[in-house]
Amino acid sequence: MSCLRRALRSQAKPIVYDASEGDAVTSPPTFFPTGGSGFEARSPEGGPSRLEDQLYQRLLRERIVVLGTQVNDEVANRLCAELLLLAADDPDRDIWMYINSPGGSVTAGMAIYDMMEYVPNDVCTVAMGLAASMGQFLLCAGARGKRYALPHARIMMHQPSGGIGGTAADIAIQAEQMLYVKKTLAERIASHTGQPLDQIERDSDRDRWFTAEEAKDYGFIDHVVRSARQVPSEGAVS
Repeated sequence: MSCLRRALRSQAKPIVYDASEGDAVTSPPTFFPTGGSGFEARSPEGGPSRLEDQLYQRLLRERIVVLGTQVNDEVANRLCAELLLLAADDPDRDIWMYINSPGGSVTAGMAIYDMMEYVPNDVCTVAMGLAASMGQFLLCAGARGKRYALPHARIMMHQPSGGIGGTAADIAIQAEQMLYVKKTLAERIASHTGQPLDQIERDSDRDRWFTAEEAKDYGFIDHVVRSARQVPSEGAVS
């Protein structure tokens, strides 16, 4: 019996999302442990709500972590803490990271990336829905041979962007930092995909979209899976 099926059959209470009208449709909540048996759900707009559910805790016990929101500092801190916790629990067993993210902060994403490299475990990545920008970067950073995508997942690569302002000296410094980040990301993507660096730089100059099969051919992932039976039982559904 697979880990995820056991997780989904756990005795979890029904999910109740109590937020301001419209948030549940337009702004999925971000989940943060409260220190008790439940989770607090906070909308991106900051509206407080409560989520009395043990699903994410149960998944964590099965060595599954989920990046299902925009990447920001709070999400990065939570994922890094979960990776450290699972590595301390067992430094040899794989950790599974499911990704459905439009991307977000480069510094927050690099914190997650560095932690994936830091822990001794193989971090297996699975794209579902959308893995764009930082989501794409973290997807391809999974352990070689253990990077997956569901058949209708979409992957998007582009160069980092950000606003620049201030004095002429400030603008020059910010531009220099932006070029450094762009170069670093391109080098790491080239390393993880096997593509030449100049190819990555050309393809990421504008938004470049990939189907799951195209992402496999490009080197972002290793397998496109339609059924959990195609995935090792740990961290999958059978």
